[in-house]
Amino acid sequence: VQLQASGGGLVQAGGSLRLSCTASGSTYSAYTMGWFRQAPGKEREFVALISGSGGSTIHADSVKERFTISRDNAKNTLYLQMNSLKPEDTAVYYCAVRLGYSGPYNSPAQYAYWGQGTLVTVSS
Repeated sequence: VQLQASGGGLVQAGGSLRLSCTASGSTYSAYTMGWFRQAPGKEREFVALISGSGGSTIHADSVKERFTISRDNAKNTLYLQMNSLKPEDTAVYYCAVRLGYSGPYNSPAQYAYWGQGTLVTVSS
């Protein structure tokens, strides 16, 4: 599986962006997918995940009610709709496939096939 993230950019606080992550491979719909982010000097942080069917989602408390993860399996694409953006949302955002189930869902160690990341900058 290869992942290509896009949609990042510069936005003012309170604005919105939609990130996309396009996957190659015919088994895309079988995978739980996740979004993570990493700000400069900080560890990679869980943002959200979605089950293969799209029927189950989990969002980090820090983004709940503002961000929404979704997917279109017909297009092999994962999305992250980000509303009410804050300067503290500034980070490189990554999509990844969850392959590991031996640890917590929000641990980067449970994920693989990381995309190259897309930079989101929120100005105050």
